[in-house]
Amino acid sequence: MFRSRSWFGANWNKPKNRLSLEHMKYLYSVLEKNMTVSEHNRGLLVETLRSIAEILIWGDQHDSSVFDFFLEKNMLSYFIHIMRQKNGGPGFVCVQLLQTLNILFENIRNETSLYYLLSNNQVNSIIVHKFDFSDEDVMGYYILFLKTLSLKLNKHTIHFFYNEHTNDFPLYTEAIKFFNHPESMVRIAVRTISLNVYRVQNTNMLQFIRDRTAAPYFSNLVWFIGNHILELDACVRNDTDHQSQSRLSNLVAEHLDHLHYINDIFCLEIDDLNAVLTEHLLHKLFVPLYIFSLTPAPSLSIATVTQNLAAVLNKVVEIEDIQEVNNPRVSVVTGFFLLAMVFLVIKHPPLVQTLAWVIFNADNSIFKEGLVKLLDTDRKQFVSLGFAEPQESLERALETTLSATNSDTNISSHEEDPTTVSALPEHSELNRTDEEKEKMKGVDDQSVTNRPFLDTVISAMDCADNDYLALLALCLIYAVVENSGVDREWLEKTLNSSSSCGTKCKTLLVEKLLKIAYMSSTPASRIRLVTLELNAILIQRFTRSSNSKYDLSEGQHAMLTESRYHSMNVVKFYYKSEDIFLDLFEDEYNEMSKSALNVEFLCADSTILLPPTGTPLTGIMFTRRLPCGDVEKARRAIRVFLYLRRLCHTIFGEIESLLPLTNQHNCVDIDDVLDLNNSDLIACTIIMKDGQKQRRFLVIDVQQLILVEPDLKRLGWGIAKIVGFLQDTEVGGDKDDTRCLHLTISRGGATRNQSPLLSAKLVFDDYIRCMAAKQRLTKGRSKVRQKKMLQIAQILEIKEPSAEGSNAGIATSGRITLREHRPLFSTANRVPGFAAALRLGSMPSAGVSRVQIGNRSSLNSSGDGRNSPSSSSYGRHTPRRDTEGSLSSSTSRPGTRDSSPRTPRPRSEEIPLEDLRRSASPGAISRSSASSSWRPATPSKLSMEKPGHEEGNGKVDGQEDKLVSNTSEETSFIAGERKSKKSSTIQTV
Repeated sequence: MFRSRSWFGANWNKPKNRLSLEHMKYLYSVLEKNMTVSEHNRGLLVETLRSIAEILIWGDQHDSSVFDFFLEKNMLSYFIHIMRQKNGGPGFVCVQLLQTLNILFENIRNETSLYYLLSNNQVNSIIVHKFDFSDEDVMGYYILFLKTLSLKLNKHTIHFFYNEHTNDFPLYTEAIKFFNHPESMVRIAVRTISLNVYRVQNTNMLQFIRDRTAAPYFSNLVWFIGNHILELDACVRNDTDHQSQSRLSNLVAEHLDHLHYINDIFCLEIDDLNAVLTEHLLHKLFVPLYIFSLTPAPSLSIATVTQNLAAVLNKVVEIEDIQEVNNPRVSVVTGFFLLAMVFLVIKHPPLVQTLAWVIFNADNSIFKEGLVKLLDTDRKQFVSLGFAEPQESLERALETTLSATNSDTNISSHEEDPTTVSALPEHSELNRTDEEKEKMKGVDDQSVTNRPFLDTVISAMDCADNDYLALLALCLIYAVVENSGVDREWLEKTLNSSSSCGTKCKTLLVEKLLKIAYMSSTPASRIRLVTLELNAILIQRFTRSSNSKYDLSEGQHAMLTESRYHSMNVVKFYYKSEDIFLDLFEDEYNEMSKSALNVEFLCADSTILLPPTGTPLTGIMFTRRLPCGDVEKARRAIRVFLYLRRLCHTIFGEIESLLPLTNQHNCVDIDDVLDLNNSDLIACTIIMKDGQKQRRFLVIDVQQLILVEPDLKRLGWGIAKIVGFLQDTEVGGDKDDTRCLHLTISRGGATRNQSPLLSAKLVFDDYIRCMAAKQRLTKGRSKVRQKKMLQIAQILEIKEPSAEGSNAGIATSGRITLREHRPLFSTANRVPGFAAALRLGSMPSAGVSRVQIGNRSSLNSSGDGRNSPSSSSYGRHTPRRDTEGSLSSSTSRPGTRDSSPRTPRPRSEEIPLEDLRRSASPGAISRSSASSSWRPATPSKLSMEKPGHEEGNGKVDGQEDKLVSNTSEETSFIAGERKSKKSSTIQTV
C-alpha cells in the first residue's frame, strides 16, 4: 500500500534546509525523474529550476561543494534537454529556464564558477536554440539573457563565446538579428550587447566582426534608420495642427538613440569598424537622403515622360539626375533638423569633416561622382550614392557570410559587393598633406561658384514670413561650426571664400544674422525668442577675431545699434501702458539670466519641426512659439530688448551697470543670523492656513519683509524665518478684527503663478501696531516699485517718466523724490526686547514695550535722540549719505508722537536682538556701529486717542490732518542706495 512515495506528496525525503548541498541533491533527483515535460509535471519543473538557481547563488558565496556537484552531474545538460522538447507546454518551462539562467549568470561572483558554467559550449547551444519568439515573455527573457552574458565579456571570457577555429560567435550574431525588432526595449538591448562586444580588445574577434558581419549589419542598420526617418518626415508633413506631438516626440527620441549608438561605436576608436560604418552612413544615408533633400525637387513628370518615350522608341536616352526620380526625399525642414542632430551628436572627424565639405563646397555632381573629390588619387573604385534597401536581409546575409570557409573567398566576395567598398579615403580633407591640398585647391575654386546646398542654408535664413526654416538653418550652422571633429583651419578658409553672389560666406552670414536681429526688433515680427537667442550666439561667433575682440564693419555696427533702439522703442510703449510691466520686466530678465541656450537640448525638442504656433494650448514653451495676447507680446518685446542689449554690450565692450534691478547679494536669506540692535520691530502672531500659530517679529527693510524669531543664546540677535520682497507683498485688513492683517507674499520669476511663498493672517497686540505695519508694508511696496521703475526708465533712456499710474512719484529730474526718513518708532535711548531674554514666554503679551533708561535729554543734546545715523536701522547699517550727499539723519519735529503726552505702560516682554546681519558663527564680528543706541520698537499711545481708526488713509480717529501728515512722515521710506555687501545694512521703514 505504501509502495509509491507520491502517495505522501512531492516533499517526501525533502531536506529541511533549502540552502544546502543535500537540497541540491534532492533537486537533482527530481530533475532526473522528470526528464520529459508534461502537463502534470511542468509546475514541479519550474519550481525545481528556480530552486536550483537559488542554491547555486548561495553556494557560490558560501559552499563550493554545491557548484562541484552541479558540474559533476552536468545538470546544465538537463536544462538543454528540457528546452528542446516540443510537448507538454515547453514555452512555460522555457520562460522559467531563461529566467533561471539569467539570475544565475547575473549573480555569480566567483570567476572559477563562471568558467565552469561557460565550459563545454553548452551556453552557446542555448543561445542558438530556436525559441518561440512569438511569445513576448520568451523574447524578453532571451534577449535579457544575452545582455547578461555580454556584461561578462572580457579578454578572458571571450574565448568561451568566440571560436577562432570555426569563426563562430553566436552571442553577437544571434543578438544583432533583432536590431529592428518592433519592441524598443529589445532594440536597446541589442545595441548594448553589440557595444559590450566591441569593447573587448581581441584582435581576432574584431577582425571576424569587420570581415564577416560589419557590412551586412551596418547596411541593414542604415536602411532601418532611413525608413524611420521617412516615417518621421511623414509625421511632420501631416501634423501642421500640432495634434500628433506625442508620436513625433517619440520618433525624434528614437532617432536620437540611433545617433548616440552610432557615436558610441565611433568613440570606441576601432579603425576598421569605423571605416565601414562611415562608408555606409555617407553613401547610403547622410548624402543621398539628408543632403539630397536640400536641393530643389526636380520635375518628375518630364523625366517620366522622357523614359516612357525612350522605351517606346527602343532607344537608350541618358537622363541627367536620373537617380532623383527614384531616390526618396524628406522636407527641407526635416533635412536641416537631421543634419543638425548629426553634427551635434557625432564628433568622428572623417565623417563630420566629409559631410561638412559636401554641405559647404559640393554641387549636384556629387550624386553622380560620389565622393570622388575626397578619395585618394590612387583609388579608382567607385561607389554610387543612393538610399536603397539591401539586397539581403541581415539574417540571410549572416548565414551566407558565415557559411564561407575560405577567408580568401570571403574577401573576394566582400570586394564585389558595392555596398562594402570603402568609400572613405585613406587621407580625407582633414588628413591631407599641404601638396595634396594644393592639388585640391583648383577643385575647390571651381565649386565655390556653385554651392546649392550652402545656398539653400543661407536662403533659409530669410524671415520674411516667419522663422520656421531659419531656426533649423541656424541650428545646423551652429552645429557645424561648434563640432570638434571639423577642422578649424579648413572651416575658416571656407567661410572666407566667395559665395555664389561674390561676397565672402562669412560676411554674407553675418549680414543675414544681423537682418534677423533687426527684424526681431519690429513690433509685428514673427521671429521666436529662441531664434533670436541662437542668432545672437552666432553673431558673436562669426564676428569674434583671434584676439577675442569683435570685428564689425561700420554698416554692421549701425544695423546692430539700430536694432537695439527699435526694440527699446517697442518696450517704451508697454512701459507706459502695462500695469504689471515691472513684474514682467524682472521675470524676463531672470529667465534670460538663468542659463545659456543648449542647442543640443533644443534639437531634441520635436516641436521645432512643426510650423510656429501662437497658442499656449499646445504646451510649447513661450520662447519656442509666437506670443498670444497683449501680456505675452509685452514679454516678448522685453526679452528681445534684453537679448539685443546684452549682445551690444558684449560686442561693443560695454559694462552692464543697471541690471539686475535687485542685487541679490545685499538681500537677507532664510536662516540668516541677524543683529537687530537699533531696529524697529513689531511683534505679531502668524496664523497659517492650517491653523498653526507662530510668534514672530516683523521687520521691514528697504526691499524685503522679514519675519524673525529671537536667538535666545545671544542678546539682540534674531534668525530670519520668512523672507519676501516687498514688491511681491499684498496686505489687507480684516473687517472683523482691527488687530489683524491678511498677508500674501508671492513668488517671483517664473514661479509667480504658483502657490504663494506665504499666505497667512498676522495678529498684532493692538490696532496701533496693526495700522503701523500696514502703512509701512503698503508704502514700502510702493517705494520699491517706484525705485525700480526709475531704474527701468534709465535703461530705456526715458528722460522724463510719466508720473501717472504705476509711475507716480518718479521725479522728472531722473531720481525718485523721497522725503527725509523719519522712523515711526523714535527710540534712541531704548533697547528693543531687553526683558525678553530673561522671561521669554512668561508674559501674556509678546509685544515690544518701551523701557525708559536714564534721562533722554542727557543723552541727546539735540532733543529727542532721533538724530543718530543708526537710530532707524538694523545694526547692519552704517551712517550713509542721502541722495544729496549729506549724512541721513532725522530731527525732531513739533507735533510728533514723541512730543505728545504719554501715559505710563506696564513693561511687557521684549526681545534681545542685535545687529541684523548674516553671521557664519556666534563669534562673528558685528557690522553695526559700536555706539548702538537703545530704542523702543513701538510708539506710545496718545493719552487722548480713541479706539477707532481709519485704515484707508492711516488716520487715527479724533486726530487732525496734521497728525496724519506726521504719521505719514514717520512711516516714510528711506531714500538712497544700499551700501555694498561688506558694509551693507538693512534699512527699516
